[in-house]
Amino acid sequence: MVFKRRTFRAYLLAALMLVGCETASTPAAPTTVSPATEPAAPAPATATGPAGVETTAGPDTVTAALESTASATAAAANEAAPTAAPTQPPLAQPTIQEYPVPPGSHPHDVAPAPDGSVWYTAQHTGELGRLDPATGEVHHIPLGAGSAPHGVIVGPDGAPWITDGGLNAIVHVDPVTEEVQTFPLPAGSGSANLNTAAFDGRGILWFTGQSGLYGRVDPATGEVEVFSAPGGRGPYGIATTPAGEVYYASLASSYIGHIDLDTGEVEVLDPPTAGQGARRVWSDSQGRLWVSEWDAGQVAMYDPANGAWREWPLPGNNPQPYAVFVDDQDQVWLSDFGANALVRFDPVSESFEVFTLPSSPANVRQILGRPGEVWGAESGVDQLVVVRTQ
Repeated sequence: MVFKRRTFRAYLLAALMLVGCETASTPAAPTTVSPATEPAAPAPATATGPAGVETTAGPDTVTAALESTASATAAAANEAAPTAAPTQPPLAQPTIQEYPVPPGSHPHDVAPAPDGSVWYTAQHTGELGRLDPATGEVHHIPLGAGSAPHGVIVGPDGAPWITDGGLNAIVHVDPVTEEVQTFPLPAGSGSANLNTAAFDGRGILWFTGQSGLYGRVDPATGEVEVFSAPGGRGPYGIATTPAGEVYYASLASSYIGHIDLDTGEVEVLDPPTAGQGARRVWSDSQGRLWVSEWDAGQVAMYDPANGAWREWPLPGNNPQPYAVFVDDQDQVWLSDFGANALVRFDPVSESFEVFTLPSSPANVRQILGRPGEVWGAESGVDQLVVVRTQ
C-alpha cells in the first residue's frame, strides 16, 4: 500500500548539554517540540479493521522535528465494534520533551511516581533511576551485583517494584530511604528472564518471565509462587483491568492469557491473526484489552464482556508496535519502532495520529502515564520522553 506524505517543519529552540556519568546529574533544559497536524487521505479498511494513513514531517535539525499525522476514519463498522465511549472534548495539541539520562543506562521501562518524579530501569548499569522533570536532575540507586532490571511499576504502597532479570527476583525500593528488598524466585525456577509486573485488585503482584513462566508475590508475607505458562516461552507484558483482573501477553506463543487469581491457572485467548506476536497488553476504563501485535504490525482489542476481537493495522510501510498504554481519556498509545514514533489511536473515530520522536533510534520499549502525560523510555538514545496532552 502506498501512503501519500505531506511535510511539516518545526524548529527546536534549545540545544542539549552533555550529561555526566555520575549517579546524580543535572542536564540541560529538555527539548520541547509542538506538532502540527493535518488529516490524511482515507485508506481502505482491512478485514479485521480500518487502516490509517500516515503523513510525515521531515527533520530540520540534528535532534529532528516532531511530525504528527492524522489518519482517516474508516466508514464501516462491524458487529464486534468497540462500545463508543462518552463524547470527549477536543484533544489538546500535544508537545514532546526528551530528558537525557546518564550514558550507557539503556532505560528500559518507566513509571511516573505520585510525587511528580519518574522512575526508570537502567538495565545496562543495574540501577533504578529517578528523574525530576522540573529540573532534569537524575539520580541512580544500585540494585545489587548482577542486576539487570527490566520492568518497573509503582505499587499500591507508592513505591517502585522492579522485575530484575539479572537477579532473577522481584525488587522493592523504598522511595524515601532507598532501601532495596529482593524477593528471589523459588529454587529450581531457573532463569526466568523476568519482564513485567502488575498488581491485581487484591494487592498481589503478578509478573511474567519470557522463559515460559508467570508468577505472583504476596507483599505481606514475601511468598513467591511461579507457574508454567501454556505454550512455554513468551510471557511478556502484563496488565490489570479496573475490576482487578490480570491478563498477560505471550510474545513467542502469540496469545493473551487471563489468570485465575485463586488457582493461578490461565485461560488462553487467541487473537484473530495467527502468529501476531502479542507483545504488551493494557486495559481501558471499560475493561477492554488492547494489545500491541509486534509481528503483525497491528493493534488489537479484546472485549471480555462478549469475547469479541478487533484488529487495526498501524499506518506506515513497516509498523512495529512494541508497547501499548491507554491514557485517562481512553486514547490508546503505542510505540512504533518502524516509524520511530509514538502513535495515538482513537477507538471512537478509529483513527491514528503519528508523533515522530525527535531522537533516533528512540526504541521506546514501554509506555506508562498519568493524567495529561504519556511517558516512555528511549532505550536507544539514553533518554526519557514525555508527550504532554494537556
